[in-house]
Amino acid sequence: MRMLFLFWLVASASYVAMRGKERFAFWRQLSDHSTFLAPINAVFYIFSTLKRGAYIDASSFHELAPLKANWQTIRDEALAVDAARKIVAAVNYTDIGFNSFFKTGWRRFHLKWYDEPHPSAQALCPVTTRLLQQIPTVRAAMFAQLPPGASLVRHRDPYAGSVRYHLGLVTASSPGCYIEVDGEQYYWRDGEEVMFDETYIHYAKNETDISRIVLFCDVERPMRYRWTTALNRIFSNVVLRAATSPNETGDSTGFLNRAFKYVYAIRRFGKRIKAWHRPTYYAVKWLLFGSIFAGIIYAL
Repeated sequence: MRMLFLFWLVASASYVAMRGKERFAFWRQLSDHSTFLAPINAVFYIFSTLKRGAYIDASSFHELAPLKANWQTIRDEALAVDAARKIVAAVNYTDIGFNSFFKTGWRRFHLKWYDEPHPSAQALCPVTTRLLQQIPTVRAAMFAQLPPGASLVRHRDPYAGSVRYHLGLVTASSPGCYIEVDGEQYYWRDGEEVMFDETYIHYAKNETDISRIVLFCDVERPMRYRWTTALNRIFSNVVLRAATSPNETGDSTGFLNRAFKYVYAIRRFGKRIKAWHRPTYYAVKWLLFGSIFAGIIYAL
């Protein structure tokens, strides 16, 4: 059992690391969260009906058509949320999934996250939340803002059970505000949709004077078999739902985000060690990772 697990871990992690044209350096990839989720992600890659590639034909997801058809209404609700200063960075470390993005200017207003829409979203965005609830394959959604000068660092999203959908709401319609996925750039345009596989390395920059806002959705990755679809839903309903982040008081907060502020205190301590003595920091980091891995192997 242990040897089988080790083989699958190494094989799936190697596949994730080598997937696509853009790759991280060995040590960067080794500690990336996509490596730890590689064993389950590999199952979704193998049994997905999607062709391999960074960008995906959005027209093949027919159920998403009502979003594009109503993009102006969705834009009006997004602008109202922005005018109310509700598209913001999370406070008090309550958004574990996107915490690192806030440092470079990215902002969000959650509409839903692997569950029912937030009460705050239903109150401010009744049409958008109703449209989203009519599309079961949309598992999570938000308004995502990239202000002038903001950026997203190069990263892979950790979970392959979904693909990413962006609908341009407020854009510069200019190459100066773009996303690059596996080396291929795309710039947003008002009313235009784009889909991509967020588990490829990607990043974004806004070098214009327009604050870009998109409707950002996680759409369930289509699978060949019912058992893989069921596995995807079970995993996301348990693990990803635990990362639910609130917009304001009264919205749901998942277990991972309730615990995150305590975990991040350890992270801050690690940063102080890194600033003091980098070799000590990396020795402790890899000792911790090694201990966790050894514990998993021993448990098997």
